[in-house]
Amino acid sequence: MKQLFFNSDRPDVSTNRNISPWLKLALDMGPLFIFFIVNLHGQWFLERIPLFSSFSKPIYPATAIFMIAIVIALIISWIITRHIAVIPCISGIFVLIFGFLTLWLHHDVFIKMKPTVINMLFALVLFGGLVFKKSLLSYVLDSALQLDAEGWRQLTRNWIYFFLFLAILNEIIWRYFSDELWTTFKVFGTVPITILFIIIQTPFIIRHTIKTIDYKASPSMTVKASEDSHVD
Repeated sequence: MKQLFFNSDRPDVSTNRNISPWLKLALDMGPLFIFFIVNLHGQWFLERIPLFSSFSKPIYPATAIFMIAIVIALIISWIITRHIAVIPCISGIFVLIFGFLTLWLHHDVFIKMKPTVINMLFALVLFGGLVFKKSLLSYVLDSALQLDAEGWRQLTRNWIYFFLFLAILNEIIWRYFSDELWTTFKVFGTVPITILFIIIQTPFIIRHTIKTIDYKASPSMTVKASEDSHVD
């Protein structure tokens, strides 16, 4: 019997309110740019703002303001769309947890390791989806893609490898390079790499997208899946 692998687990995004792509980009990237700018001029915050006078490096005020910016971005996103995608939500939670530890313990290793931990977490979650044949990738990416079985499996594997790559790359950069280079990488390195990865996946996604037909006369009819959508 032919069936759609993971089809029933795909999130329903049809009820979410629309948001301008530019506004979405601003909400996603805004906190990171703020983090970068504050870290770049962090010495001014350390010298002029009493709240930060006890800290020794620019990354601490940058972390504090980054936490505030993340919360504001998530609130605005919720107000506009009544929906928060998985990656921004979980990333925001981790920023607050690791940011708090960074400020409380005066140790910037926590905020630097945050990308490593969260990328490893996403890789582990997606691996669990492969094992139990659940469409966890569609939740993680907040996507309504309709792919055949082999498409979901391979795309999930590709994202697992990509998340692991980002985790390893983050570890190398924060451990062996300066704070300035690490913050620059977070904004101007991770994002272009991710965009490039998504572009590379596009032909694969098109090739494995399931074609559907809208049967107005018989809404109950479903489209026959391709041979690749068979679950062994």
